[in-house]
Amino acid sequence: MRRIKILVDGDGSPVIKITEEVAEKFGCKLIIFTNYAHQVESDYGQVKKLDIESQSVDMEIINRVKAGDIVITQDYGLAALVLGKGASVINNSGNRYTEENIDHLLARRHFYAQMRRANKRHPTHSKRTPEQDENFRESLIRLLERRD
Repeated sequence: MRRIKILVDGDGSPVIKITEEVAEKFGCKLIIFTNYAHQVESDYGQVKKLDIESQSVDMEIINRVKAGDIVITQDYGLAALVLGKGASVINNSGNRYTEENIDHLLARRHFYAQMRRANKRHPTHSKRTPEQDENFRESLIRLLERRD
């Protein structure tokens, strides 16, 4: 049986340490992808540094992900492609991207981009909370235990 890989879109990810702890507990292979502009280190996983070119991290994740793996990203476009390969995807708050919700999320991203181009305001992200960290940890564990 193939060992599950956890692949992290690591540019600015606030959950690397939590992911390391959970991956080590479950014996998963962990690969954190980042570009050379970010300082990312890992005590457990492999850090893969890539060019600063646009989409280089996303393309490397797409090329390496397999069905059954888990990807951690905030990027809806990457999430849609990963879902198409049969992998699970969660964001830094522990929310899952699924076939059922990805179209809505992509449409919302498009709408917000239109608002920005028109110089209109839209909701922004609030400061990270300990509850988000715990929700992320619990969601990742549930995925690894395949309870949902």
